[in-house]
Amino acid sequence: MINKECVIRLIFYGMSSQSAMAKHSGGVAKYRAAEGKTVLLPYRGTVHNTISDILGGVRSTCTYVGAAKLKELTKRTTFIRVQEQENNVFGKE
Repeated sequence: MINKECVIRLIFYGMSSQSAMAKHSGGVAKYRAAEGKTVLLPYRGTVHNTISDILGGVRSTCTYVGAAKLKELTKRTTFIRVQEQENNVFGKE
């Protein structure tokens, strides 16, 4: 059993966020506005694990649509461009 207080959390921020500008540019310039969020995310393991999960999803997708190779994916599916999208996963700032 893992104690919730012992979970490692990492700071994740977009490069236009206030955190990134403070770290890399000495702060937000007076003529700019910070964009993006800074959130704490639980550590989920190595990059290798994440890439393995992504590749598994791509393989599964190819199986569902009947594509033997990635080149066939565009011929066997219809991609829809989403114009507006809002991420509510982390709530409002």
